[in-house]
Amino acid sequence: MARPRKRRRVCCLPISNSFGPLNPLLKKEGHIIMSVDEYEAIRLIDLEGFTQEECALQMNVARSTVQGIYVEARKKLAEVLVNGKSLTIEGGEYRLCDGQNKSCGRGCQRQGRGPRFN
Repeated sequence: MARPRKRRRVCCLPISNSFGPLNPLLKKEGHIIMSVDEYEAIRLIDLEGFTQEECALQMNVARSTVQGIYVEARKKLAEVLVNGKSLTIEGGEYRLCDGQNKSCGRGCQRQGRGPRFN
């Protein structure tokens, strides 16, 4: 029997969850779905400057799990940018933090501010 997937801790949902080419004439067939936990790995590593190990602690998963999430997220971003596909961020195995947990760390966008999104 397979082990159940551990829900990854995510500090906030994206402000915008749909992206794509501005010129509808250039829009190619295909649509990419990125999970919320993949978005969080990109945010923490590429925007916040976390190492994969720090990201793993923040998301409450193993470093090897973060590595897999991150690699898949980067492939999806490359597909969107290179091939002009649209991107939607939704779904995945995650749970939102409440911003009150001190173990959430420096990458948390909710700490001390209360809920950011409804």
